[in-house]
Amino acid sequence: MGSMSKRKGKTGEREAAAELGALLGVAARRGVQYQGGPDSPDVVLEGVAIHVEAKRTETLRLWPAVDQARVDAPTGSVPIVWHRPNRRASVVVVETSRLVELAREIVRVLPRP
Repeated sequence: MGSMSKRKGKTGEREAAAELGALLGVAARRGVQYQGGPDSPDVVLEGVAIHVEAKRTETLRLWPAVDQARVDAPTGSVPIVWHRPNRRASVVVVETSRLVELAREIVRVLPRP
């Protein structure tokens, strides 16, 4: 992987952490910043059982990304793929079979009014 691709990946992980952390109202950071290994998650959402696979690329290889999120997600964590190409809004992809579980986890962590 070239240095430009690595930099774009790091930038994407930071963007995903900032965006998802703000939406959920939790602290979020790049996983590799603190854990440092190749097995580290792309994004850590404090106290949230969601495993984020961040992809900052023009052409998303959807199924390999979903498979990677699923394989890397710890037991009890919902795997999602966060993706954003240039000049477009980000999207989150989750397998339909995990959609209700994701919704429940989001409701659990949202601040109460």
